[in-house]
Amino acid sequence: MARPEQVLLLEPQHELKFRGPFSDVVTTNLKLSNPTDRNVCFKVKTTAPRRYCVRPNSGIIDAGTSINVSVMLQPFDYDPNEKSKHKFMVQSMLAPPDMTDMEGVWKEAKPEELMDSKLRCVFEMPVENEKTHDMESNKMVSSSLLKSDSSALPMKSLTSTLDDGEVKKIMEECKRLQMEAQRLREENKQIREDDGLRMRKSNMVSSQHPSVGMKKEEGLSARMVALIVLFFVVGVIVGKLVL
Repeated sequence: MARPEQVLLLEPQHELKFRGPFSDVVTTNLKLSNPTDRNVCFKVKTTAPRRYCVRPNSGIIDAGTSINVSVMLQPFDYDPNEKSKHKFMVQSMLAPPDMTDMEGVWKEAKPEELMDSKLRCVFEMPVENEKTHDMESNKMVSSSLLKSDSSALPMKSLTSTLDDGEVKKIMEECKRLQMEAQRLREENKQIREDDGLRMRKSNMVSSQHPSVGMKKEEGLSARMVALIVLFFVVGVIVGKLVL
């Protein structure tokens, strides 16, 4: 003889969805409603009893009322390639008018008195961790703004992207290079002023003096080249730190 149709209304009807991450207990709710004019006994069973904690897992639903059942999935290592085969079954029967022992009623129940509904379990993970995605998007936007408007970036914004030690070193190096450039400009100016005197005295000095002047100018030129290279290296370092 076929079993009677389930009188309880289940919400959800066919699936119990559990949303990860599954490193902690994940709880979903199952609502059981009794639309009849009789009290109904119920039991909640699962194919994986060690993986779930169900509260309450049995009881009586009075006529015209409902009850919420909490289904708690225990923590486990989630594998997205493994489909869940876990299932739940809600078993019910009409409560006898003179019922005193519910366990005894279940033991004495006939198969044709039992009704059941089955639900399958579905595991879902959040879509690629939305928080991380938002952080990466914000980072990309900030990087684009820095690249497009780096020349107009205030010093306060620039220093916020660098460590205090790095900023201090760069500022000290720039200051030192400025002082060195100023000193070289003054020396170069002094040398130019002395050129006229050396030209007028060229007939009076020995042939070694011009070579000394040339060596001094060559040394100065080498220092200027080194200074230009140093400026270029510092510029590259600052550019990489900003980007």
